[in-house]
Amino acid sequence: KVKVLTRKPEEYIREKSSDLHRIRRNYDPVLHPLEKAREYTRALNAVKLERMFAKPFVGALNGHNDGVYCMAKNPRKITSLISGSGDGEIRLWDLADRTTVWSVQGHKGIVKGVCCSPAGNVYLSCGLDKTVKVWNPDVSTEPANTYLGKFAYSAIDHHRSDPIFATSSTQIEIWDESRSQPINTFSWGADTINTVRFNQTEKSILAGCGNDRSIILYDMRTGSPLAKMVMEMKTNAISWNPMEAFNFTTANEDQNCYTFDMRKMNVALNIFKDHVSAVLDIDYSPTGEEIVTGAYDRTLRIFRSREGHSRDVYHTKRMQRIFCVKYSIDSKFVLSGSDDGNVRLWKAKASEKLGAKSYRERAYLEYSEQLKARYKDLPEIRRIARHRHIPKDIKSMQQKKQIMLSAQKRKEENLRKHSKEGTVPYQAERKKKIIGVAK
Repeated sequence: KVKVLTRKPEEYIREKSSDLHRIRRNYDPVLHPLEKAREYTRALNAVKLERMFAKPFVGALNGHNDGVYCMAKNPRKITSLISGSGDGEIRLWDLADRTTVWSVQGHKGIVKGVCCSPAGNVYLSCGLDKTVKVWNPDVSTEPANTYLGKFAYSAIDHHRSDPIFATSSTQIEIWDESRSQPINTFSWGADTINTVRFNQTEKSILAGCGNDRSIILYDMRTGSPLAKMVMEMKTNAISWNPMEAFNFTTANEDQNCYTFDMRKMNVALNIFKDHVSAVLDIDYSPTGEEIVTGAYDRTLRIFRSREGHSRDVYHTKRMQRIFCVKYSIDSKFVLSGSDDGNVRLWKAKASEKLGAKSYRERAYLEYSEQLKARYKDLPEIRRIARHRHIPKDIKSMQQKKQIMLSAQKRKEENLRKHSKEGTVPYQAERKKKIIGVAK
């Protein structure tokens, strides 16, 4: 017998002269005693580079003369966005060029809602002038159709596939695009409905929130409300999870956002904290993994849908109160409309590089993400990853809020310590902690 070392030429010979030399490695841990130390150093460098290259602001879309109160995405065109302002103007934007494609003076007063039809080339808008108008930017600046209502409208949303849209005012009205009058109306106690949203998966279900702090679910198939829940404070916006049909998240006046399951609404699945003022709008990413919120405290925050605290916060010196936020169709950007009349475009991941990436660069970024996820709980890496610069007034408000919450927690602990279960004080305190009651 003659034993020789053999190896296949394709395992070490380069196909092209520009390729890297292939190196055979032995991954036996005994031969690499410093593996964890090297990986920790790489993870530390990766998280430092992430914070150093974190520049989320892409650009501002200028043109509105008043605050931007509503926005809508086009389901057919990834670069199209329509917005409505406080002076009644409606603008259609090209996000790639950051320019106005089409604009019109649509309403007399504030434009309270805009939406896009499933076809992708027709837009609808509603305002305080008691009208709903249909626009086709490819044809003209005159409305293709106008629906007259009895009350000032506060929101509008279109069905995902059918020629049906819903408006909210003193009641929720269901409209057919081919008819001049509503085909159905819903109401349940609230004098004014602030917003209405169709479920994108269970397409016959829609939700609305009223000024009486209620959240009401309706079913168009039965023509009657499904359930009603009363919160401690008013709800400003609702967004359905596009991947989990039964879950929706609400933006509340108490500085928090709540995720509920429509089948069991007596308890929240998750509570999103960190804002220090009323949350005015909320939107899910197309993947359902993240949400973006805009608040009265002039900050935009991005949350993971299963975590309670924000993973990032965006702000600028000139940005005022944020009235509306949206996630882009490709889940790579977020948009915000604020009181200063600007629509701002942000990266969903602050340190992500725009443009094409080579194979080696993508492999390196994926490896860095795995390292950061593996060592994320170590103190130094966690401190660097969580570090953010925020305005001084928001920082002071966060400290005050923390003091108030800790005082409330101590009060509840003392009450629980000196009270027995079943007594009146204990039951009264438990009743106050209930977020909402399903009726």
